[in-house]
Amino acid sequence: MRFGVNMVEPGSRAEFVDKVRRAEDLGFDVVTVADHLGMPAPFPALVLAAEATSRVRLGTFVLNAPFYHPAVLARDVATTDQYSGGRLELGLGAGYVREEFEAAGLPWPGRRVDHVERTVVELRKLFADPEYQPRPAQDGGPPLMLGGWGDRMLTLAAEHADTIALTGAPTAKGGGLVGLAGADAFAERVSFVRSRLGGRTAEINVLVQMVVVTDDRRAALTDLQRFAPDMSVDAIGELPTLLVGSVPEIVAQIERMREKFGITYVSVLERSLDAFAPVLEQLK
Repeated sequence: MRFGVNMVEPGSRAEFVDKVRRAEDLGFDVVTVADHLGMPAPFPALVLAAEATSRVRLGTFVLNAPFYHPAVLARDVATTDQYSGGRLELGLGAGYVREEFEAAGLPWPGRRVDHVERTVVELRKLFADPEYQPRPAQDGGPPLMLGGWGDRMLTLAAEHADTIALTGAPTAKGGGLVGLAGADAFAERVSFVRSRLGGRTAEINVLVQMVVVTDDRRAALTDLQRFAPDMSVDAIGELPTLLVGSVPEIVAQIERMREKFGITYVSVLERSLDAFAPVLEQLK
């Protein structure tokens, strides 16, 4: 099982370097960066992270693929893979924040998944060409993560991705997320994507939205109910996107997630870096 931390907070160079080094020292396997306006640019951040670390894998979680022309993206991916010493993992998604598309002067079409598919096909084609320059350090290019929730995106992920990232939150038709999905909905999505793997194997990832280490799990879950008033406290406690309880309780929750959903890669947000550290120590 792998564990990652997703860096999403703008800050100084020194702060970023300190956090990625701390993540490596704590035993995280992967450090990833998000791709949203208002956050650091992904590829420069990853090159800096590579200079500051020596072991952790480095990735995007996930790029808004419609922001990039495949030919331009291929250049940036190959360069970053070279400059990171072959530690890059490429995560792609269709994007879900309509306002970001508008700010970037890009249309918000119903064909975003088409662009992701085109990007995947074009990158594979370019990186398979022995004449392509710059060359990625990893043969054929970095491992591919595809993140999403809907049928089309998960079908594409089942066909192409090394890692399938389940967002745990459906996207509203007009953009944005409609809220965290319950455990049954998450299980259905896992079943859906596994049924389309066609004999392939793929890592299953979940991005945990919050880690709360406490000796009173019930009280903490009751407090979190304000964010999901339609869910019972017990239902909130079964969400794979929330880790709540004492360190042993969270360890047990992760083990249940692996057994129930087949999750083999857990990511937490940057704000949970230190809270998750004692849990990670027990799991390693």
